[in-house]
Amino acid sequence: MKTFNFQILQTLFLVTFFFNHIPLDAQTYGKNGMVVSDNILASEVGIDILIKGGNAIDASIATAFALAVTHPEAGNIGGGGFIVLMKSDGEVTTFDFREKAPLKANPDLFQDADGNLIEGSNHETIKAVGVPGTVAGLYLAHQKYGSLPWAELVQPAVDLAEKGFPMTWGLYQVAMRMSELDDSYDIMKNYFRNEKGEIIQPGEIWTQTALSNTLSLIRDHGHNGFYKGPVAEEIEAYMKAKGGIITKEDLAKYTVIERKPLKGTYKDFEIYSMPPPSSGGVALIEMMNLMELADLKNIEFNSTPYVHLVAEAMKRAFADRAEHLGDPDFNPDLPLDRLTSKAFAKRRFDNIDMTKASLSDSSLYGQLYDGSSTTHFSVVDKEGNAVSLTYTLEHSYGVKMGSSKLGFIFNNEMGDFNPVAGVTNSRGQIGSNPNLIAPEKRMLSSMTPTIVAKYGKPYLIIGSPGGRTIINTVFQTVLNVLEYDMRIDKAIEAMKVHHQWLPDMLVYERHLLSPDTRDALEQMGHQLRGVNNLGVLMGITYDPKLKVYVGAADSASKDGGAVGY
Repeated sequence: MKTFNFQILQTLFLVTFFFNHIPLDAQTYGKNGMVVSDNILASEVGIDILIKGGNAIDASIATAFALAVTHPEAGNIGGGGFIVLMKSDGEVTTFDFREKAPLKANPDLFQDADGNLIEGSNHETIKAVGVPGTVAGLYLAHQKYGSLPWAELVQPAVDLAEKGFPMTWGLYQVAMRMSELDDSYDIMKNYFRNEKGEIIQPGEIWTQTALSNTLSLIRDHGHNGFYKGPVAEEIEAYMKAKGGIITKEDLAKYTVIERKPLKGTYKDFEIYSMPPPSSGGVALIEMMNLMELADLKNIEFNSTPYVHLVAEAMKRAFADRAEHLGDPDFNPDLPLDRLTSKAFAKRRFDNIDMTKASLSDSSLYGQLYDGSSTTHFSVVDKEGNAVSLTYTLEHSYGVKMGSSKLGFIFNNEMGDFNPVAGVTNSRGQIGSNPNLIAPEKRMLSSMTPTIVAKYGKPYLIIGSPGGRTIINTVFQTVLNVLEYDMRIDKAIEAMKVHHQWLPDMLVYERHLLSPDTRDALEQMGHQLRGVNNLGVLMGITYDPKLKVYVGAADSASKDGGAVGY
């Protein structure tokens, strides 16, 4: 087996580690390809695959597995996600490898005897784990569109886990917090420790032997290396010991679905994004349709009217999300064409009052207007094949549980189902039918991997983590590039806001919204809450003048980076 050039990779990381990876330009340029991810090592792994002649799918697979080692907060083999692929001939497809509810799941799984939600049960217990889809999704994408051998794509991750890489300050901060967890969070308490039980210090090499062994099985046996054999057996044994409900049958029955993408337009641009069970594509296209109707040339960017308009668009899209969306295999009549149509946007736009905030009321589904850890990366190759891939464990480090024999962390995605039928409240709990728990059902997602094309070629490849904020951070970044012609780094770093209909709260980045604008928005009836950051975007644009790809990683990413060649 030919191994990845690990010595060079470690040297590169040590340089970036000690010199903080400060570039002369916040953007990275590449004529032949680009990878932008939440970890510079993973981006380098992806670029190495492109240099060796692999295509964008090959590089994405290698990057994804590398992130499972270097970015355990969200990079994963214990979760699931989505791929949007634009091929060089302009054809677009998607892969749905969202986690599924186990066969033993039922609508009452997280309720007490009186039918009320047991606080925290749908996110903090072993029953919150959905059947993982990542390995199956990457494997099917490879079988259909990959070019290099599967084993060659997984090997860099095996090397990273086996030989280790320098502990970063970002991971070290997490390690200090995790060391304080009680023993119920079995894997996390010792996850960042060496054989002596000591927390790995920044700059010291962190190895993950158990994860390396698991990845080796996946390398050698593909899909079956995870869903059958020793890994599947250990998952079932672990679940049984902890009171979980995932079995070998759940793993053996897991399937990936290649779905037709959602397509929208904004002026001269074509927008391709993920259909349900992701809600991201529907909401993104609906909001872009709304903004296309606005007179943005006469509304100053980041002004009070601008933020108000953006917030009102978000409210409408999220109300529609809550009422209508869920797994299409369980809801065959989802009104996707209507929700993404220009006519529907016109009706929504016509009742926006530019002088006051509209009311978010859980009793007014459809009447008033008629999540966090995930990671995203973007890839493009020299032939023009582009991949936008978002995958997740749901919360940061998922359910914070996992078998020490396997070395990876399980998701807590069952919390993305609506836990109690008919109960929608001002705190943000939703109870609509399309997203209630059912065996083998995929829970609704906010992931929004997106590719924007111009004249049939990729123009913008974008996505972000952030729970329900994903939709809105991607939306605003797309708008920044398409409407305001911003550089990709400026579009990513520009001020973001978030409103998800319920709770009725406009969240803003506190250091980027002026006090005068905040006061004016409150006078219009908006309730405001400041946060330090929204989103961790990873984006690529194409510069037609220079004929070069331009990439940028969000400065909010502790270890992320764009690499081009």
